[in-house]
Amino acid sequence: MVFSIALHYLHDRESAEEVAQDVFVQLYRQRDRLSGPGHVTAWLRRVACHRSIDYARSHRLDPKIGLEELAEPASEERPGDPMLREKLRKLILSLSEKARMVMILRYQEDLDPEEIARELEMPVSTVKSHLQRSLATLREKFGRALGGSLG
Repeated sequence: MVFSIALHYLHDRESAEEVAQDVFVQLYRQRDRLSGPGHVTAWLRRVACHRSIDYARSHRLDPKIGLEELAEPASEERPGDPMLREKLRKLILSLSEKARMVMILRYQEDLDPEEIARELEMPVSTVKSHLQRSLATLREKFGRALGGSLG
């Protein structure tokens, strides 16, 4: 989960590994303060989000992804258009840091807005606003990229 969040946010395997390692070192240092598996999971998710954002800010990463890092598609998935998928990935990367992390937690980690609000320590209304604005922005930009509009 920690590596997945970092990788989806940073789109760089080495950077995601560095962030994950930092998170687990911090977990080791904080182990006496954490109680129970649920608390540890929530703490890991929260710290992974914040460390990914901090890392991107401090390193001013140019998001990139190599073919060797792409997972093989599962057999249940419908084949998609790789050009459209790449365009959508770039559009998501154009979102603000917080909005991008909200989108990753919602659609990659499948958290509901209340859980995202707890993890990112922001009001639920802010999470919902990020989601609504981000989806509207993505629809508009994606529609323009395709030469039409998406409803």
